[in-house]
Amino acid sequence: MITRGTTHPNRLRRVDRWIADRCGSVVADAADPLVVDLGFGASPVTTVELWDRLRAMIRPDVRVVGLEIDPARVADAAPAAVPPRLTFARGGFELAGLRPVLVRAFNVLRQYAEEEVAAAWSTMSDALAPGGMLVEGTCDELGRIASWVLVDRSGPRSLTVAARLAVLADPDVPGPAVLAERLPKALIHRNVPGEGVHALLRALDDGWHAAAGYAPYGPRQRWLRAVAAVTDAGWPVLDRPARWRLGELTVPWSAVAPAD
Repeated sequence: MITRGTTHPNRLRRVDRWIADRCGSVVADAADPLVVDLGFGASPVTTVELWDRLRAMIRPDVRVVGLEIDPARVADAAPAAVPPRLTFARGGFELAGLRPVLVRAFNVLRQYAEEEVAAAWSTMSDALAPGGMLVEGTCDELGRIASWVLVDRSGPRSLTVAARLAVLADPDVPGPAVLAERLPKALIHRNVPGEGVHALLRALDDGWHAAAGYAPYGPRQRWLRAVAAVTDAGWPVLDRPARWRLGELTVPWSAVAPAD
């Protein structure tokens, strides 16, 4: 069953803003700007927020459909619908026969086995409209720690890890190493020596601790130094410094793809 845990307002705000920045043209240029939020869970609040953000940041006529496999959850979400622009329906990885240009699927695959991920990605990406994108990932209950994979019909393209920087500055948090707790299902069991994602998190954590002298200037300055250390170490960082400032880091999937 596709489900999601307790939903907190704005916990996917970071993800939605990244989607608007990195995938916005896909929605903006679409003949039919249809977006699917897969597995909205016990509350439709994150689907409503996705619709609000996309119509404000990309185009006002965007359509968002929230999908859940549980009919009771679809029924419970119905009062939040604003047809025809915001609706809710029953559906799973086959996307209910829809052809969206964008799919957001968060905290869905974490319930599945690692070996089931590729098939789920394939099923969802095969249902996309031409040029469409899937953003699949996971986050903690408050959206403080998150990671996601950008997927198209050719397969996974990139991995993004993200954190609320104030969380990393908490003395009870082990710096960027905490990101390992919320890696996507495809990678969460790969955080071991010999795997690319382990090396990436180790480089980021090393950079963070080496930049301890910047802590008095705030966690953002320390994070920026840590990301700079990752790039200096030869990692092919894809995003711009403006996104680093938001506590994000994106690398090509090829840099972190499972070793076997």
